[in-house]
Amino acid sequence: MIKIGNIELPDFPLLLAPMEDVSDPPFRRLCKMHGADMMYSEFISSEGLIRDAIKSRMKLDIFDYERPVGIQIFGGDEEAMALSSKIVSTVNPDIIDINYGCPVKKVVCKGAGAGVLKDVDLMIRLTKAVIDSTHLPVTVKTRLGWDDNSINIDEVAERLQDIGVAALSIHARTRAQMYKGHSDWSHIARVKNNPRITMPIFGNGDIDSPEKALQYKNEYGIDGIMIGRAAIGYPWIFNEIKHYFNTGEHLAKPTVVDRVEAVRNHLTWAMDWKGERLGIVETRPHYTNYFKGIHSFKPFKQKLVTLDRPEELFAALNEIEEAYAGYEVV
Repeated sequence: MIKIGNIELPDFPLLLAPMEDVSDPPFRRLCKMHGADMMYSEFISSEGLIRDAIKSRMKLDIFDYERPVGIQIFGGDEEAMALSSKIVSTVNPDIIDINYGCPVKKVVCKGAGAGVLKDVDLMIRLTKAVIDSTHLPVTVKTRLGWDDNSINIDEVAERLQDIGVAALSIHARTRAQMYKGHSDWSHIARVKNNPRITMPIFGNGDIDSPEKALQYKNEYGIDGIMIGRAAIGYPWIFNEIKHYFNTGEHLAKPTVVDRVEAVRNHLTWAMDWKGERLGIVETRPHYTNYFKGIHSFKPFKQKLVTLDRPEELFAALNEIEEAYAGYEVV
């Protein structure tokens, strides 16, 4: 059993990665239904929280059915990180996570996200400011280093653990790689095998199948896997991996009916949470992923992304179910 503070997770947990514009409550709820053991919010700007930015505050919404759940923050100023930690603590998540991995330029330019990898002393000060400002366990998600010439994850892991970080998730790429090229999990294995390291180490990067999940579990010895892009439009991946671990066999692929049901739930929950108009608009980017690989789907997709009344959208989803009855997804 894996422990983060007082939170007990199953042996070798599967975590849903925090993803901007993806990991909101409706999507997290679907992933929880389909086997995710722990999830994180979209990342939240510490400065945005302090300014009371509406979008940042909405990201603090968590629900009991999705626990254990962490809220992830980012920033480059100690005082702002400490204050945002106190704000986050008031909504009582199970964990506060700090993002030192986002490679996006607008975040890095502010000295936050993966930008902090260039200044480990600053990373430690920022993290300690958060730890000192909350009663909750604090975890970190980061990358291997800024680029291939400055991989510093070994130092980062030891120093974070020394100040009280409860678990570390490592994306096995540098900031320079962004999301391109191959991830290199040998660096994660080296951190995990360091006799000084006792906190849980979770690996992240390129896990997109049950076979790869099992291979990486066995080869790199990590405590669990964090799954990001492979879950977008495909929340079934968590249960597929668990089933493969337990049986060596594959679960049947979700049918078009299964996919329509997921979309129906996602849309309904998005409207419940965000309001009808915003829920409809912000669900639109997800349709392509839910129905990826379905033959001759383009006319239906065009309907889904242009209709703007709930009854019309649900009628279109019923139409898709009927049109693809018995269709086998490859």
